[in-house]
Amino acid sequence: MIPVLCVEREPAVAAVVEDALQRLGCDVRLVPGVHEALAALEQADASIAVLGDRLGDGPGYEGIRRLRQAHPELPILWVPGDASVERAVLAMRHGATDVLARPLEPDALERALRGLLGAAAAPPPPADEHATSLTRPIVGRSRALRDVLARVALVAPSRAVVLLEGESGTGKELIARAIHERSPRAAAPFIAVNCAALPDGLVESALFGHERGAFTGAATRSIGAFERAHGGTLLLDEISEMRPELQAKLLRAIQEREIERVGGARPIAVDARLIVTTNRELRADVATGRFRNDLYWRVCGIAIRTPPLRERPEDVGPLVEHFARHSAAELGRAAPETPHAVLRRLEAYGWPGNVRELANAVERAVIFGRGRTLAIEDFGLDFTAAAAPTPPAPIADAPPRAPLALAAPAAAHPAPADFDETLDLDTLERGAIRRALAATGGHRARAARLLGISERTLRNKLNGPSRMAA
Repeated sequence: MIPVLCVEREPAVAAVVEDALQRLGCDVRLVPGVHEALAALEQADASIAVLGDRLGDGPGYEGIRRLRQAHPELPILWVPGDASVERAVLAMRHGATDVLARPLEPDALERALRGLLGAAAAPPPPADEHATSLTRPIVGRSRALRDVLARVALVAPSRAVVLLEGESGTGKELIARAIHERSPRAAAPFIAVNCAALPDGLVESALFGHERGAFTGAATRSIGAFERAHGGTLLLDEISEMRPELQAKLLRAIQEREIERVGGARPIAVDARLIVTTNRELRADVATGRFRNDLYWRVCGIAIRTPPLRERPEDVGPLVEHFARHSAAELGRAAPETPHAVLRRLEAYGWPGNVRELANAVERAVIFGRGRTLAIEDFGLDFTAAAAPTPPAPIADAPPRAPLALAAPAAAHPAPADFDETLDLDTLERGAIRRALAATGGHRARAARLLGISERTLRNKLNGPSRMAA
């Protein structure tokens, strides 16, 4: 049995968490606060700590921080009652390994435990459960990556459309798969379609399917990606490359949850959670007419930015180790070591191709490297041409960005030196409201939509006890 330490003051909540863990084959020790948790860990080890936000000895963040300081390697799963984005991000900054919103769903809890403990140590699935693919590892320890994973944990249980924005090679498909495998749809299909790789004449058929005889060469009926993803998740990679006339059909599929095959005469209901990606600024494409404005507002409600590797150099070391181990295993060799000085040079490199370029460079180094350690020359990098690309200038007349609350912070714009990570939720909320109002030119109705609240709620927050200037 997996030893799990559960820290929760409220008896009713603790009973629910304890029961969920025991059903998964965990040996649960229940304590009311962090002080008792630290004492319990002195007596016996735990494979994981599950913390609520009612700990009996200060704010939940402080409890996470104290537990992390005392036990740096202990996986910590935070299960708060109110898992807002800002709270989840702060919890992970204070040391939480993962965040899981309540009420706890058994499948979601099991997937979280598997991710924290590793497939070998996690409880086995029930005998009648359909086998699902294991989550591909997301390697790194940077704050930027932890912020992304916090958002993944929060959006996964919903069926909302998610927009993944980021440069090529930053792992957008990996994040999309993580959202799928953390969702209630994990046992259903995950279908990925690269809109940029399909010939113009085949995109509509690839998405919606076609009937026999719909066009020359259509000898049989074909099922499209939407139908194949029924009950699961559909990833539309590089949606910015889709032709305008297909954008209109995609909009209808999102709004009506039904499609028509090419050459078909009747609508077909589909239930597929949609995730879209782009490596371009969609707002700029809206301004130039390349991308439909109405479709933009349909897909940008929840946006997650995948940061480029140059913004998270602390992830280079773990990624090099991961890729080197994988490449060496394919060659039947022992994994080589990477000296500290070499890692420093790699961290300083601009990585214009991001993680994809790093993976290729490590594979090259393992293949051509000699000896048990890798030299910087083995990676075949041109350090004279590695300057990081300059991000495009913002489009002045583009529509405001909708998902302010969920856009991952860019390391290229660091917080002020006096930033206090223990800011209370009211302070964070006021900051989000100010940013939304600034982005919409003071338009309250539009700012409320950006924040995901009603205009009345926004008005109450502006005129409430902590009145703030609009």
